[in-house]
Amino acid sequence: MVSWRSVPRQRSRLAPAAFIDPARPVTADKPPSGANWIHEIKHDGYRLQIHKHGRTVRLFTMTGVDWTERYPWIVDGAKALQAEAAIIDAECCIVADNGVTVFDALHARTKDSSAFAYAFDLLMVDGEDVRALPIEQRKDRLARLLPKLRRADACGIELSEHLTGDGPLAYTQACLLGLEGIVSKRLGSKYRSGRCTSWIKVKNPKAPGYLRHVDGGY
Repeated sequence: MVSWRSVPRQRSRLAPAAFIDPARPVTADKPPSGANWIHEIKHDGYRLQIHKHGRTVRLFTMTGVDWTERYPWIVDGAKALQAEAAIIDAECCIVADNGVTVFDALHARTKDSSAFAYAFDLLMVDGEDVRALPIEQRKDRLARLLPKLRRADACGIELSEHLTGDGPLAYTQACLLGLEGIVSKRLGSKYRSGRCTSWIKVKNPKAPGYLRHVDGGY
């Protein structure tokens, strides 16, 4: 069953004109099955929209508030993108030694310099609006923008990888690893601001983020 449980967030009056209202997944009790979906890990963090124009980078929350000063590593990662200009949808995270994201460390603001971004969608690149392209094409172009580095090589932005096919299996594996859940996205779908029925999130009921009142991510 799909529901609309999350409280809609209003666009901040401080949001710049260039800010794009983010796509927001609907919530379901189980993931979709079949070959028409891709599945991403739902990382437990803060949703960020990354704007790059030349050497200027801005980081915005999902309502358009400027958080650029918080996360210098992500800013440095954006400057290394293989594009002069881009707008990227991402999740700001801090991970434990086991690779699982830790929201409490992010929320406490004691490790802002260690926060990095999992990039999962591309909205604009070098003046081209790519939101009407299928999700699989947007992700492919996003992958080609990111520097070929990992966090160990001091890259503040990583690609959020995805699986195709079996949503229930992907969800089961995410739960076994102690992750927050998955977000399933329909192949061929466009990027649409606001509630988006082609994006479905299923959360792990045993993960900390399931019971937390404030969901910083998407």
